[in-house]
This record gives sequence, structure tokens and C-alpha cells, in this order.
Amino acid sequence: MPSGKPNPVDVHVGSRVRKRRTLLGMSQEKLGEAIGLTFQQVQKYERGANRIGASRLWDLSRVLECPISLFFEEMDESTAGSSPRNLNIESPDIKTQEGDSMAKRETLELVRAYYRIKDYRVRRRIYELAKSLSEPEETAQG
Repeated sequence: MPSGKPNPVDVHVGSRVRKRRTLLGMSQEKLGEAIGLTFQQVQKYERGANRIGASRLWDLSRVLECPISLFFEEMDESTAGSSPRNLNIESPDIKTQEGDSMAKRETLELVRAYYRIKDYRVRRRIYELAKSLSEPEETAQG
């Protein structure tokens, strides 16, 4: 980054890596060995001093036995929005997602819970209930 400061998103992801590693009782050295890095490189990742590439993030999730999404959980809006602003770039993806109900965590959790209901008849009744309680699409969008 031009300012020399670590990107807040990188710092957040690194802190989540550190939290997961310590939760598992794993040393930086052990983690580094497992993914082919020195413990110093692991330290830099955990501090957010170095960015973690997609393939490395994948490796970390396998070694730390967690989904990649864990590294992004609990990220506040100011951190999430700071990356594009720091680069002076408008991110259409972030802007689109703010107004997109399908991109919200609540929507995903609702859909997951809905499909965990095994009985089709119960699921269908919940679906009908939700439809009856919701506003018509024209009203909801306007």
C-alpha cells in the first residue's frame, strides 16, 4: 500500500489465522512447516504485514481445519470497506452487495436453516407463511 501501513483487511485476516492457530495449540513454526514457510513469514501474515494469497489461504484453511470464511468472520463494516477506499477505487461488488438481500448473512442463514427442515410439508408451510407475511415485490422495492 502506498502509505506503508498494512491493509486493515489483511490485519483482520491475519488476526483470525493467529486466533485459530492458538486455539488449536499450534506454534507458528509448526504451521509454517505444514505449509512450507518459515515461522517469520507466518508472523508477517498474522500481523497483516504481508498479504495472504488465495492459494495460501486455502492451504491455511486445510492445515487449521476450518473453512476459509472463518478468516473473514467478525469483520466490521469499516474494515471491510477500508480496502477499496485506501486504493481510491470504488468497488462495484461491495456497493452491489449492500443493497442485495441475497448477499446478506441473514439470508444465507435463513436458507440453510430452511433446507435443514427434513419434512417437506413443514418446509412448504413455512415457505407459504413467509410469503404471506412479506410485502408484495413492488412495495418492497419502492
